[in-house]
Amino acid sequence: MPRITLIDPSNATGTTSEQFAEIKSAFGMVPNMFKAAANSPAALASMWGSFGALGGGRLGAKLGEQIAVAIADRNNCNYCLAAHTGLGRKVGASVQEMAEAQAGRSADPRTATALQFAVKVVENRTGIEASDVDALRTAGFDEEEIVEIIAHIALNLFTNYLNVALDVPVDFPGVKLTRAAAA
Repeated sequence: MPRITLIDPSNATGTTSEQFAEIKSAFGMVPNMFKAAANSPAALASMWGSFGALGGGRLGAKLGEQIAVAIADRNNCNYCLAAHTGLGRKVGASVQEMAEAQAGRSADPRTATALQFAVKVVENRTGIEASDVDALRTAGFDEEEIVEIIAHIALNLFTNYLNVALDVPVDFPGVKLTRAAAA
């Protein structure tokens, strides 16, 4: 049971109502995560705006979803793991690619480097070295993309924390967390 009211889209007004309409258009529904965030119009605007901005970024949707599942698994966020696994499949990632990303791995060296970086940032609370950033450059990421990777990490930390702390009910097909089994 959620620890906070999930805002009913039919009761939303103003900017929240407008954002809910955009969200419904994008997802075919208003996912519970956005209903929870809507308790603060500023938080909803921040979250939805970040998804929109990063969705139009240079990394591409597939890598963004792969980063999201790696972070969700580290933070034990069932909600984001389920949502981003499904979204990753919709943007062309295979079941195997999403499972590997969840574990922080990829057969593609460039993707693997980005995932390793994201996992290290999350697990070490940004305690990274210059060599970690250099590894991204060596893999072919430029400075814009490196900053964008960090923006994806930050957005996913926000959504993971919201969903886990407030026990937001998962409304996407479930995916099993694996980090606990590996720890």
